[in-house]
Amino acid sequence: MSLEVYNPVTGAHLATVATDDAASVAEKYARARAAQPAWAATPLEERLAAIARFRARVVAEKEMLARLLTSEVGKPIAQARNELAGVLPRVDFFLAETARVLAPERVYVEGEMEERISREPLGVVANISAWNYPWFVGCNVFVPALLAGNAVLYKPSELASLTGLEIAGLLHASGVPRDVFIPVIGAGAVGAALVAQDVDGIFFTGSHATGQRIVQALGTRLVKLQLELGGKDPVYVCDDVDVTQAAASIADGAFYNTGQSCCSVERVYVHERIFDAFVDAFVKKVRGFKRGDPLDDGTYIGPLTRGAQVGVLEAQVADALAKGAKVLVGGKRVTAPGNWFEPTVLVDVDHSMAVMRDESFGPVVGLMPARDDEQALALMNDTEYGLTAGVYSRDRARAERILARSRSGSVYWNCCDRVSPRLPWSGVGHSGIGLTLSRAGIETFTRPKAWHLRGA
Repeated sequence: MSLEVYNPVTGAHLATVATDDAASVAEKYARARAAQPAWAATPLEERLAAIARFRARVVAEKEMLARLLTSEVGKPIAQARNELAGVLPRVDFFLAETARVLAPERVYVEGEMEERISREPLGVVANISAWNYPWFVGCNVFVPALLAGNAVLYKPSELASLTGLEIAGLLHASGVPRDVFIPVIGAGAVGAALVAQDVDGIFFTGSHATGQRIVQALGTRLVKLQLELGGKDPVYVCDDVDVTQAAASIADGAFYNTGQSCCSVERVYVHERIFDAFVDAFVKKVRGFKRGDPLDDGTYIGPLTRGAQVGVLEAQVADALAKGAKVLVGGKRVTAPGNWFEPTVLVDVDHSMAVMRDESFGPVVGLMPARDDEQALALMNDTEYGLTAGVYSRDRARAERILARSRSGSVYWNCCDRVSPRLPWSGVGHSGIGLTLSRAGIETFTRPKAWHLRGA
């Protein structure tokens, strides 16, 4: 069995990759299960050193890795380089914090009685990763998982298989045993075969629909489960902002990576007093985004990685127009080889429209006026998702009052589309369960063991 890899810009064939099947997935699971105890027994200093060497290899190979990423997912080369540069602080965070997180903690001593907490690895974890940020999303999981002493069965998205195989090769060359980090290659059927193994944890990043299928497949199995799913992320622009500055920041948050981010801004609510001025500034900024060859350093908008998503965006725009919306920029697919859709800005939108309710995951955003802060908050919370939400205002107290009532895992004041290794990344509702990043994102790959110790 094999997987054909194509360039999303030109449709050119890039590679043929051997894929797994149910039998090979089971064989890889058995290898990982057998290898995990020795890896867990390896001194933490050696595990840390292996990941530090991996980091160094990423730095040494960053241009090749960026070009590979661009060739298979269509991410503009400047943004591919940004992803590789941005993953380094995350690795640094895990290298700096893991020893403290894993250190045994004495919590009580009285007389002859001592109480202590230690942390043990889960065992074998399945990491089913995503194509839109394969380095960010993957390293959020497999780096702390390996450092905590787990073996990892790593399934990159079938749309980022070449990058996934490079990641595996760099880890192996850095000293992570081949049976401790094993790539599993293929599409949905291979992912289902991986979920069927007797793993100790499943860490998935992708769509809400696929997350639901994983839950259903688990049935009565009690497995540590983390689902990092989608978003329909809102921003509210208060009437006291610098309109030009806010519009530029939010446009970047909406269209960076061609809108293919789980935390891309997909809904913008603007105080009615400044709505027209904001729309003008926003449209001007979007019109300036350069669309073109992803290997051109100046390109900002690339193709969609998934060809099928072009049809999803067409349907959302058509639905909005049929219900009274107006297109100010874009609105249609580009007639050219590859998976292209114009950067699109819609006004006269409302929540009856799919574009304001369903995840777009592409370069499409709706702008809607709000009469006051209370209406804006109600609109922001009117969603099944809850990944991020932002408020732009000169008044920090005002913004924090609104954000405190926002139903989302991350909130932003005067910024958006931002992730920090020091803060947990989690969602509410259809945006998922569990978390990555922060010290809690290291702990999630361990089991606490409670020690009750009484002296003789």
